[in-house]
Amino acid sequence: MPLQNRVLPTGEIVANPARGLFTGNRGIIHQPDGTLGTSRWSHKHWLVCTLDHPRGVYHGPMPERGWSALFFLDEAVALAAGHRPCHYCRRDAYHAFRNAWASGVADGADRMAMDTALHRARVTRTRQQIRHEADLDTLPDGVFVLLGDAAYMVQGNHLLPFAPDGYGAPIPRPAGTATVLTPRPMVDVLRAGFAPILHPTSHL
Repeated sequence: MPLQNRVLPTGEIVANPARGLFTGNRGIIHQPDGTLGTSRWSHKHWLVCTLDHPRGVYHGPMPERGWSALFFLDEAVALAAGHRPCHYCRRDAYHAFRNAWASGVADGADRMAMDTALHRARVTRTRQQIRHEADLDTLPDGVFVLLGDAAYMVQGNHLLPFAPDGYGAPIPRPAGTATVLTPRPMVDVLRAGFAPILHPTSHL
């Protein structure tokens, strides 16, 4: 049975056998038996990391004394869930993200300031994802929106329906407003030019 460690753009963490392009963490949030309790973070530094450790270290997905490994279909999903690139294992991506943050969100970006701002924008104290409304025409590529009960990623003139194992057939980007899942600062980072790594099924 798969572990409860797959993160969706809605912020939910579910059990699903599909594999993604990235892992990441929010600290230790699992119990000794490897299951999740009520906690969904133990610190504000929510990261998106490479699947392989730079030094070849592998501690397993839910070690007794180690961070809880979470998994994402791709980087756009990780951004929607409120995770930023890791400074240690994804240094180039981190610097690109920081530069886009400085340009689109605030000058003088540093990790503590970014993570504090992101935490205010991504989740409530009761573990609910913070969402907002926006005109679909104004949203940059890589942003996730909610139409009905389904999550879609914005890409050009289309929306791509999300599933844990990949994106479905594109639909035309409609007019009007939509509920945005991607936190506001992440939307600004994407608008400022940060290009997330996307799953191969996103290719139109």
